[in-house]
Amino acid sequence: MTTPKNTVCLWYATEAEEAATFYAATFPDSEVTGVNRAPSDYPGGKKGNVITVTFTVMGIPCLGLNGGDMFTHSEAFSFQVATEDQEETDRYWNAIVGNGGQESQCGWCRDKWGISWQITPRILSDALAAGGDEGRRAFEAMMPMKKIDVAAIEAARRGN
Repeated sequence: MTTPKNTVCLWYATEAEEAATFYAATFPDSEVTGVNRAPSDYPGGKKGNVITVTFTVMGIPCLGLNGGDMFTHSEAFSFQVATEDQEETDRYWNAIVGNGGQESQCGWCRDKWGISWQITPRILSDALAAGGDEGRRAFEAMMPMKKIDVAAIEAARRGN
């Protein structure tokens, strides 16, 4: 397999393989493509420990690095997942939050490893892009939401 020219590197304490396996099982066009183990003992670790995991998340090449607990994730980086309907929105949201994750606001949630996800129905993105009164109504409907309610966004777009 050819190494991609650009790869997102995600730092984990020790759970890169667990996270990559979860992403591969949860999202389409996602897979674990390699697990690299330490060839010998090293400061803070032993021969055979997982050092890096190569994987894709919805076609995006990623490298999970088990580097210890000195760095943590923040909302400054997130995966934004465009969903087609409430069922797809619910499926991804519930998978992340239901697997030890945490709800946030406006379609954002965080998985149990600290990676932020924006689960964003296309209807919301389309309404915001439309601007004007339609965009304002959709924005105001979205602001108090945690998981996005597609029916409420549709109603806001119509002015109901």
